[in-house]
Amino acid sequence: MKKVFFTLMGCLAFMLVTTSSFAQRGSSYRTALGMRIDAGDGATGVGFNLKHFFTRHDAVDANLVFFNNVVGLGAEYQYNAPIAGASGLQWYLGLGPNFLFGDGVTAVQIRPVAGLDFKIPSAPIDFAFDWRPMFTLTQGTDFTAARFGISLRYAF
Repeated sequence: MKKVFFTLMGCLAFMLVTTSSFAQRGSSYRTALGMRIDAGDGATGVGFNLKHFFTRHDAVDANLVFFNNVVGLGAEYQYNAPIAGASGLQWYLGLGPNFLFGDGVTAVQIRPVAGLDFKIPSAPIDFAFDWRPMFTLTQGTDFTAARFGISLRYAF
């Protein structure tokens, strides 16, 4: 678990350093860090969430979520676009891997995502709500449609 944590932290540091010449972006922030709640069918998880924009529309959203006796580690690419006439509000679509570890479980999942992201224009606070179904590829193939995420992040 330490290797996974330090690898993730190293990748995040590299990502922040290499994108210092960030071009004009569509969002009102570059990076947001906070908490995520992953809920729906099955256990509810709470953990950390980081979203970072590489270009005006392209972002990576990474999660480290703790369930009862399982830890979820995932990231997805997201395409983001503003909603006309709604300052700070944008929609996004994405896809990425998710890994579950613990309690005798090691599972690999693919998680598509569709959601809304709202950055309060006058404050460094960002909210996101998304639909996060999951396709489990190991431990028996499975699909769970009723999964949702709520994020509350500090944007900078």
